[in-house]
Amino acid sequence: MNHLTIQEQAIIRQITAETNKKNIDNISRTEAYFSFFKKNPDIIWAFLASMVSRNGGWNMCDLQGSIFPQLITDMTRKQLFLTYERANWLIFHDVYPQLMVYQYSTKMNRQMFHLLPYFHVSAFIQKEWVRYWKENDKNRLTTCLIINEQNVIQTPVMEHPVYKKTVFQSKLFSFQDWLHFSCVLFPTCGGELYGASANGFKSLSKRINLGKRLASILFHPRLFPYFYEFAEKTPHTGSRFDYEQYFKIKTGQKTPILRASFPVIEHNQHKYEDWSKHRRVSPLWLNLPVRHRHPMHLTDWYFAKANQLQLILAFQKTMQLKKWK
Repeated sequence: MNHLTIQEQAIIRQITAETNKKNIDNISRTEAYFSFFKKNPDIIWAFLASMVSRNGGWNMCDLQGSIFPQLITDMTRKQLFLTYERANWLIFHDVYPQLMVYQYSTKMNRQMFHLLPYFHVSAFIQKEWVRYWKENDKNRLTTCLIINEQNVIQTPVMEHPVYKKTVFQSKLFSFQDWLHFSCVLFPTCGGELYGASANGFKSLSKRINLGKRLASILFHPRLFPYFYEFAEKTPHTGSRFDYEQYFKIKTGQKTPILRASFPVIEHNQHKYEDWSKHRRVSPLWLNLPVRHRHPMHLTDWYFAKANQLQLILAFQKTMQLKKWK
Protein backbone atom coordinates (compact mmCIF):
# COMPACT_ATOMS: atom_id res chain seq x y z
CA MET A 1 0.00 0.00 0.00
CA ASN A 2 3.11 2.17 0.34
CA HIS A 3 3.25 3.07 -3.33
CA LEU A 4 -0.31 4.45 -3.31
CA THR A 5 -0.90 8.18 -3.05
CA ILE A 6 -2.33 9.60 0.19
CA GLN A 7 -5.58 10.22 -1.68
CA GLU A 8 -5.77 6.59 -2.85
CA GLN A 9 -5.10 5.31 0.66
CA ALA A 10 -7.89 7.56 1.95
CA ILE A 11 -10.27 6.19 -0.73
CA ILE A 12 -9.51 2.60 0.32
CA ARG A 13 -10.17 3.43 3.97
CA GLN A 14 -13.37 5.24 3.10
CA ILE A 15 -14.69 2.39 0.92
CA THR A 16 -13.86 -0.18 3.62
CA ALA A 17 -15.69 1.85 6.28
CA GLU A 18 -18.68 2.45 3.99
CA THR A 19 -18.90 -1.26 3.07
CA ASN A 20 -18.82 -2.35 6.72
CA LYS A 21 -21.46 0.22 7.66
CA LYS A 22 -23.86 -0.89 4.93
CA ASN A 23 -23.24 -4.62 5.35
CA ILE A 24 -25.15 -4.80 8.65
CA ASP A 25 -28.22 -6.72 7.53
CA ASN A 26 -30.43 -7.52 4.55
CA ILE A 27 -32.30 -4.19 4.80
CA SER A 28 -29.18 -2.00 4.71
CA ARG A 29 -27.72 -4.01 1.80
CA THR A 30 -30.90 -3.80 -0.27
CA GLU A 31 -31.02 -0.01 0.23
CA ALA A 32 -27.31 0.40 -0.56
CA TYR A 33 -27.63 -1.43 -3.90
CA PHE A 34 -30.68 0.61 -4.89
CA SER A 35 -29.24 3.98 -3.93
CA PHE A 36 -26.05 3.12 -5.87
CA PHE A 37 -28.17 2.24 -8.94
CA LYS A 38 -30.01 5.57 -8.75
CA LYS A 39 -26.66 7.40 -8.90
CA ASN A 40 -25.14 5.02 -11.51
CA PRO A 41 -28.01 3.77 -13.71
CA ASP A 42 -25.56 2.30 -16.23
CA ILE A 43 -24.57 -0.41 -13.69
CA ILE A 44 -27.78 -2.37 -14.13
CA TRP A 45 -26.51 -5.26 -11.99
CA ALA A 46 -26.98 -3.03 -8.89
CA PHE A 47 -30.75 -2.88 -9.43
CA LEU A 48 -30.85 -6.64 -9.97
CA ALA A 49 -28.89 -7.10 -6.71
CA SER A 50 -31.30 -4.84 -4.85
CA MET A 51 -34.39 -6.73 -6.09
CA VAL A 52 -32.85 -10.16 -5.45
CA SER A 53 -31.79 -8.96 -2.00
CA ARG A 54 -35.43 -8.03 -1.27
CA ASN A 55 -36.31 -11.65 -2.01
CA GLY A 56 -33.59 -12.79 0.39
CA GLY A 57 -35.24 -10.68 3.09
CA TRP A 58 -38.69 -12.12 2.36
CA ASN A 59 -37.30 -15.65 2.51
CA MET A 60 -35.66 -14.92 5.87
CA CYS A 61 -38.86 -13.44 7.32
CA ASP A 62 -40.98 -16.34 6.04
CA LEU A 63 -39.07 -18.51 8.50
CA GLN A 64 -40.77 -16.58 11.32
CA GLY A 65 -44.11 -16.22 9.53
CA SER A 66 -47.43 -17.95 10.14
CA ILE A 67 -46.58 -21.20 8.30
CA PHE A 68 -42.95 -22.32 8.46
CA PRO A 69 -42.68 -22.42 12.29
CA GLN A 70 -45.44 -25.06 12.18
CA LEU A 71 -43.58 -27.09 9.55
CA ILE A 72 -39.89 -26.77 10.40
CA THR A 73 -37.95 -27.17 13.65
CA ASP A 74 -36.46 -24.06 15.28
CA MET A 75 -32.96 -25.39 14.77
CA THR A 76 -33.46 -25.86 11.01
CA ARG A 77 -35.05 -22.43 10.65
CA LYS A 78 -32.12 -20.85 12.43
CA GLN A 79 -29.68 -22.68 10.15
CA LEU A 80 -31.62 -21.59 7.04
CA PHE A 81 -31.56 -17.96 8.19
CA LEU A 82 -27.80 -18.12 8.80
CA THR A 83 -27.27 -19.59 5.32
CA TYR A 84 -29.23 -16.80 3.60
CA GLU A 85 -27.50 -14.19 5.78
CA ARG A 86 -23.99 -15.54 5.12
CA ALA A 87 -24.47 -15.62 1.34
CA ASN A 88 -26.00 -12.12 1.44
CA TRP A 89 -23.13 -10.77 3.55
CA LEU A 90 -20.37 -12.38 1.47
CA ILE A 91 -21.71 -11.05 -1.82
CA PHE A 92 -22.04 -7.51 -0.46
CA HIS A 93 -18.59 -7.66 1.16
CA ASP A 94 -17.14 -8.62 -2.22
CA VAL A 95 -19.10 -6.41 -4.60
CA TYR A 96 -19.80 -3.15 -2.81
CA PRO A 97 -16.13 -2.04 -2.91
CA GLN A 98 -16.16 -2.76 -6.67
CA LEU A 99 -19.18 -0.49 -7.11
CA MET A 100 -17.56 2.24 -5.01
CA VAL A 101 -14.28 2.07 -6.96
CA TYR A 102 -16.30 2.46 -10.16
CA GLN A 103 -18.16 5.45 -8.68
CA TYR A 104 -14.86 7.11 -7.70
CA SER A 105 -13.56 6.47 -11.22
CA THR A 106 -16.54 8.26 -12.79
CA LYS A 107 -16.20 11.18 -10.34
CA MET A 108 -12.50 11.58 -11.04
CA ASN A 109 -12.93 10.86 -14.72
CA ARG A 110 -10.14 8.27 -14.73
CA GLN A 111 -10.20 4.59 -13.96
CA MET A 112 -9.20 3.60 -10.43
CA PHE A 113 -9.45 -0.18 -10.87
CA HIS A 114 -5.83 -0.64 -9.75
CA LEU A 115 -7.33 -0.28 -6.22
CA LEU A 116 -9.48 -3.43 -6.61
CA PRO A 117 -6.78 -5.90 -5.46
CA TYR A 118 -6.80 -4.16 -2.05
CA PHE A 119 -10.37 -5.41 -1.62
CA HIS A 120 -9.47 -9.02 -2.51
CA VAL A 121 -11.75 -9.29 -5.52
CA SER A 122 -11.17 -11.93 -8.16
CA ALA A 123 -8.72 -11.35 -11.01
CA PHE A 124 -11.60 -12.26 -13.34
CA ILE A 125 -13.81 -9.34 -12.27
CA GLN A 126 -10.89 -6.87 -12.09
CA LYS A 127 -10.28 -7.45 -15.82
CA GLU A 128 -13.98 -7.05 -16.57
CA TRP A 129 -14.23 -3.63 -14.91
CA VAL A 130 -11.28 -2.38 -17.00
CA ARG A 131 -12.95 -3.80 -20.10
CA TYR A 132 -16.26 -2.16 -19.23
CA TRP A 133 -14.55 1.22 -18.81
CA LYS A 134 -13.21 0.91 -22.37
CA GLU A 135 -16.10 -0.83 -24.15
CA ASN A 136 -19.15 0.15 -22.09
CA ASP A 137 -20.86 -3.23 -22.70
CA LYS A 138 -23.53 -3.20 -19.96
CA ASN A 139 -24.84 -6.68 -20.66
CA ARG A 140 -21.42 -8.27 -20.51
CA LEU A 141 -20.60 -6.53 -17.22
CA THR A 142 -23.94 -7.65 -15.75
CA THR A 143 -23.29 -11.26 -16.75
CA CYS A 144 -19.73 -11.11 -15.37
CA LEU A 145 -20.93 -9.71 -12.04
CA ILE A 146 -23.51 -12.53 -11.83
CA ILE A 147 -20.76 -15.10 -12.60
CA ASN A 148 -18.42 -13.54 -10.05
CA GLU A 149 -20.89 -13.34 -7.15
CA GLN A 150 -22.19 -16.89 -7.60
CA ASN A 151 -18.61 -18.13 -7.60
CA VAL A 152 -17.84 -16.06 -4.50
CA ILE A 153 -20.46 -17.99 -2.47
CA GLN A 154 -19.77 -21.41 -4.03
CA THR A 155 -16.98 -22.58 -1.68
CA PRO A 156 -17.77 -20.73 1.58
CA VAL A 157 -21.55 -21.31 1.47
CA MET A 158 -22.71 -23.93 -1.05
CA GLU A 159 -19.83 -26.33 -0.33
CA HIS A 160 -19.36 -25.48 3.34
CA PRO A 161 -19.67 -28.79 5.27
CA VAL A 162 -22.09 -27.39 7.88
CA TYR A 163 -24.45 -25.68 5.41
CA LYS A 164 -24.17 -28.62 3.05
CA LYS A 165 -25.27 -31.12 5.68
CA THR A 166 -27.87 -29.10 7.59
CA VAL A 167 -29.36 -27.11 4.70
CA PHE A 168 -28.63 -28.28 1.17
CA GLN A 169 -29.02 -31.98 1.94
CA SER A 170 -32.07 -31.48 4.15
CA LYS A 171 -35.51 -32.82 3.22
CA LEU A 172 -36.87 -29.31 3.40
CA PHE A 173 -34.41 -27.98 0.84
CA SER A 174 -35.15 -30.78 -1.64
CA PHE A 175 -38.84 -30.16 -1.07
CA GLN A 176 -38.48 -26.42 -1.74
CA ASP A 177 -36.43 -27.16 -4.84
CA TRP A 178 -39.01 -29.63 -6.09
CA LEU A 179 -42.01 -27.35 -5.51
CA HIS A 180 -40.20 -24.24 -6.81
CA PHE A 181 -40.91 -22.34 -3.62
CA SER A 182 -37.50 -20.68 -3.95
CA CYS A 183 -38.68 -18.20 -6.50
CA VAL A 184 -37.31 -14.71 -7.13
CA LEU A 185 -40.21 -12.30 -7.50
CA PHE A 186 -40.32 -8.82 -9.00
CA PRO A 187 -43.53 -7.07 -7.88
CA THR A 188 -45.33 -4.04 -9.33
CA CYS A 189 -47.51 -1.46 -7.58
CA GLY A 190 -50.40 -2.79 -9.68
CA GLY A 191 -50.31 -6.04 -7.70
CA GLU A 192 -48.66 -8.13 -10.44
CA LEU A 193 -45.69 -10.45 -9.92
CA TYR A 194 -43.02 -11.47 -12.41
CA GLY A 195 -39.94 -13.60 -11.91
CA ALA A 196 -38.32 -16.99 -12.26
CA SER A 197 -37.80 -19.92 -9.96
CA ALA A 198 -34.58 -21.40 -8.80
CA ASN A 199 -34.72 -25.14 -8.89
CA GLY A 200 -31.33 -26.85 -8.82
CA PHE A 201 -30.00 -24.08 -6.59
CA LYS A 202 -27.01 -26.18 -5.58
CA SER A 203 -25.68 -26.04 -9.14
CA LEU A 204 -23.39 -23.08 -9.85
CA SER A 205 -24.28 -23.03 -13.56
CA LYS A 206 -28.02 -23.10 -12.81
CA ARG A 207 -27.68 -20.17 -10.41
CA ILE A 208 -25.74 -18.18 -13.03
CA ASN A 209 -28.37 -19.04 -15.62
CA LEU A 210 -31.11 -17.92 -13.22
CA GLY A 211 -29.29 -14.60 -12.65
CA LYS A 212 -29.16 -14.00 -16.41
CA ARG A 213 -32.87 -14.84 -16.78
CA LEU A 214 -33.77 -12.52 -13.91
CA ALA A 215 -31.76 -9.66 -15.43
CA SER A 216 -33.58 -10.08 -18.75
CA ILE A 217 -36.99 -9.94 -16.98
CA LEU A 218 -36.07 -6.98 -14.75
CA PHE A 219 -34.80 -4.90 -17.66
CA HIS A 220 -37.50 -5.90 -20.11
CA PRO A 221 -38.25 -2.49 -21.70
CA ARG A 222 -42.01 -2.77 -21.05
CA LEU A 223 -41.69 -4.01 -17.46
CA PHE A 224 -38.68 -2.13 -16.07
CA PRO A 225 -40.59 1.13 -15.27
CA TYR A 226 -43.09 -0.84 -13.15
CA PHE A 227 -40.37 -2.62 -11.14
CA TYR A 228 -38.49 0.64 -10.66
CA GLU A 229 -41.68 2.36 -9.45
CA PHE A 230 -42.21 -0.45 -6.92
CA ALA A 231 -38.63 -0.16 -5.61
CA GLU A 232 -38.86 3.62 -5.39
CA LYS A 233 -42.22 3.64 -3.63
CA THR A 234 -41.91 0.64 -1.30
CA PRO A 235 -39.46 0.65 1.61
CA HIS A 236 -37.98 -2.82 2.12
CA THR A 237 -38.95 -4.28 5.51
CA GLY A 238 -38.49 -8.01 4.80
CA SER A 239 -42.20 -8.70 5.26
CA ARG A 240 -44.14 -10.13 2.33
CA PHE A 241 -46.66 -7.43 3.07
CA ASP A 242 -44.27 -5.13 1.12
CA TYR A 243 -45.78 -6.46 -2.11
CA GLU A 244 -48.92 -8.22 -0.91
CA GLN A 245 -50.31 -4.78 0.07
CA TYR A 246 -50.79 -4.13 -3.67
CA PHE A 247 -52.72 -7.36 -4.37
CA LYS A 248 -56.41 -7.28 -5.33
CA ILE A 249 -56.97 -10.46 -3.27
CA LYS A 250 -55.41 -10.99 0.15
CA THR A 251 -53.41 -14.21 0.67
CA GLY A 252 -53.86 -14.36 4.44
CA GLN A 253 -50.15 -15.13 4.92
CA LYS A 254 -48.55 -13.23 7.76
CA THR A 255 -44.83 -12.47 7.75
CA PRO A 256 -43.09 -10.22 10.26
CA ILE A 257 -40.55 -7.51 9.43
CA LEU A 258 -36.88 -8.45 9.42
CA ARG A 259 -35.54 -6.11 12.10
CA ALA A 260 -38.17 -7.32 14.57
CA SER A 261 -37.36 -10.98 13.80
CA PHE A 262 -33.61 -11.42 13.66
CA PRO A 263 -30.55 -10.05 15.45
CA VAL A 264 -27.63 -8.47 13.61
CA ILE A 265 -25.10 -11.23 12.90
CA GLU A 266 -21.37 -10.65 13.41
CA HIS A 267 -19.55 -12.30 10.51
CA ASN A 268 -15.98 -13.50 10.53
CA GLN A 269 -14.04 -12.87 7.38
CA HIS A 270 -12.97 -16.28 6.07
CA LYS A 271 -9.57 -16.86 4.52
CA TYR A 272 -9.75 -15.16 1.14
CA GLU A 273 -9.20 -17.21 -2.01
CA ASP A 274 -9.51 -15.97 -5.57
CA TRP A 275 -12.00 -18.44 -7.09
CA SER A 276 -10.89 -17.53 -10.63
CA LYS A 277 -7.41 -18.92 -9.94
CA HIS A 278 -8.71 -22.48 -9.54
CA ARG A 279 -12.09 -22.54 -11.31
CA ARG A 280 -12.40 -22.17 -15.06
CA VAL A 281 -14.91 -19.65 -16.41
CA SER A 282 -17.18 -21.69 -18.63
CA PRO A 283 -17.81 -20.08 -22.06
CA LEU A 284 -21.47 -21.08 -21.59
CA TRP A 285 -21.75 -18.78 -18.57
CA LEU A 286 -20.77 -15.86 -20.78
CA ASN A 287 -22.26 -16.77 -24.13
CA LEU A 288 -25.27 -19.02 -23.64
CA PRO A 289 -28.31 -16.95 -24.68
CA VAL A 290 -31.10 -16.51 -22.14
CA ARG A 291 -34.13 -18.77 -22.68
CA HIS A 292 -37.35 -18.54 -20.69
CA ARG A 293 -38.83 -22.02 -20.53
CA HIS A 294 -41.54 -20.94 -18.09
CA PRO A 295 -43.86 -17.94 -18.05
CA MET A 296 -42.40 -14.91 -16.32
CA HIS A 297 -45.77 -13.56 -15.21
CA LEU A 298 -46.26 -15.28 -11.84
CA THR A 299 -49.26 -13.67 -10.13
CA ASP A 300 -51.55 -16.72 -10.50
CA TRP A 301 -48.66 -19.07 -9.74
CA TYR A 302 -48.03 -17.20 -6.47
CA PHE A 303 -51.62 -17.65 -5.27
CA ALA A 304 -51.51 -21.34 -6.24
CA LYS A 305 -48.31 -21.76 -4.18
CA ALA A 306 -49.87 -19.99 -1.18
CA ASN A 307 -52.77 -22.48 -1.38
CA GLN A 308 -50.36 -25.40 -1.72
CA LEU A 309 -48.58 -24.34 1.47
CA GLN A 310 -51.90 -24.14 3.33
CA LEU A 311 -52.74 -27.66 2.08
CA ILE A 312 -49.37 -29.02 3.20
CA LEU A 313 -49.92 -27.44 6.61
CA ALA A 314 -53.40 -28.95 6.88
CA PHE A 315 -52.04 -32.35 5.83
CA GLN A 316 -49.21 -32.05 8.36
CA LYS A 317 -51.69 -31.29 11.14
CA THR A 318 -53.97 -34.17 10.17
CA MET A 319 -51.14 -36.66 10.08
CA GLN A 320 -49.38 -35.06 13.08
CA LEU A 321 -46.10 -35.60 11.27
CA LYS A 322 -42.82 -34.56 12.79
CA LYS A 323 -41.44 -31.21 11.71
CA TRP A 324 -38.86 -31.23 8.93
CA LYS A 325 -35.24 -31.06 9.73
